[in-house]
Amino acid sequence: MKPVTPATPPQEITHKRILKLAVPLVLSNATVPILGAVDLGVVGQMGEAAPIGAVGLGAIILTTVFWIFGFLRMGTVGLVGQAAGAEDQAEVSIILTRALLIALAAGFTLILLQPLIFAAALSMSHASTEVETLAYSYLSIRIWTAPAAISIYSLTGWLVAMERTSGVFWVQLVMNSVNILLSVLFVLWLDMGVQGVAIGTVIAELIGAGLALYLCRDAFKHPDWRKWVQVFDRAKLIRMALLNTDILIRSALLMVIFSSFVFLGTRFGDVTLASNEVLVQFMYITAYAMDGFAFAAETLIARAMGRGDASRLRRSALMTGFWGAVVCVTTALAFAIFGPWLIDLMAKSPEVQAEARIYLPWMVVAPLIGCVAWMMDGIFIGATQSRDMRNMMIVSFIVYWIAVWLFLPLWGNHGLWAALLVSFLARGITLSLRYPALEAAAQNHKQV
Repeated sequence: MKPVTPATPPQEITHKRILKLAVPLVLSNATVPILGAVDLGVVGQMGEAAPIGAVGLGAIILTTVFWIFGFLRMGTVGLVGQAAGAEDQAEVSIILTRALLIALAAGFTLILLQPLIFAAALSMSHASTEVETLAYSYLSIRIWTAPAAISIYSLTGWLVAMERTSGVFWVQLVMNSVNILLSVLFVLWLDMGVQGVAIGTVIAELIGAGLALYLCRDAFKHPDWRKWVQVFDRAKLIRMALLNTDILIRSALLMVIFSSFVFLGTRFGDVTLASNEVLVQFMYITAYAMDGFAFAAETLIARAMGRGDASRLRRSALMTGFWGAVVCVTTALAFAIFGPWLIDLMAKSPEVQAEARIYLPWMVVAPLIGCVAWMMDGIFIGATQSRDMRNMMIVSFIVYWIAVWLFLPLWGNHGLWAALLVSFLARGITLSLRYPALEAAAQNHKQV
């Protein structure tokens, strides 16, 4: 079968188009840390330490559990973007139906398994009985929003693929604004405590999912979205399953690297551990800014792949990569200039401030070293070349542990930072070596 050549001339790839895609996502990401800070600030007004610990612990547990299904966003972007690039409107709708069915099944499964999940998660905690009791209460309320929370991954993935990133911004803004308002109402005015925070989050996530579903309404205008024979097409279900499994493995290994970075840092004492945590927040700042351009790469690469156009794929990679580099250089300079001030803002302990300054240079170079890896992730997601992502992540994972084994005994915490950055470098290099295969795949791309 020959590749399908779409009849409509493609939209030009310009810097304006890339910024239109990326900026709403950057702004959307900026609202995330504000929400966490407000939630903790609200329960902090209760004047007790236990509610703060309970909300923090409960939120981390559920964020981690829900994040396991983050592959639905990434997989949906690649598949929908390619279908849109090939002008296959039926498949654009059908893919969202498949993704939502997976999200709903996952959400209801979590609800059924909640006693086991909570018991396993809290067994790893060393918190007090009071904190764990409050955390369990928080979790037992918030778990009921699992189908909606996981569905948002699929819905926002569809919006990104369709270049409607302003919709993602509005979903995040409305959801977080409602959450903040309800937290204040339920906790400070109605004195509902930790349960009030949880209920506010449930309502906010239901509203967010509803708004996202409304913004995706065009997908349901095509009657094929409910043609179950096509929805459950065996070959396409297998493709989606393989794609999502590869992304899940890749993401799990990345989580292990970051988690081990935290746990390995505990051997150097509380002050060094705290300084590492402060500096890791700088990494999150870079990630929030980078994500916008990585998502833009996902969309444009997917559409180029769907059209079977290698030259557009290359142009999309180069232009989004340029903006990714701008972000990384800018954040590196900002950390070099304002890093000490940011450290003092986040940590009031003089010992932690002094320790964080020692390791600040690692965080200054981190965006420069990690830039290629982060942008390549977006490029490979858009191309749905998940096997390469998985395999290169496995290589980088092995390189990271070799670096830990070599550097940690020699340089202590400096060695730990070096190992983390080496893993970024390994991922960037290995994915870059596989990039020519993407252009070859685009050239030979076939619509089944």
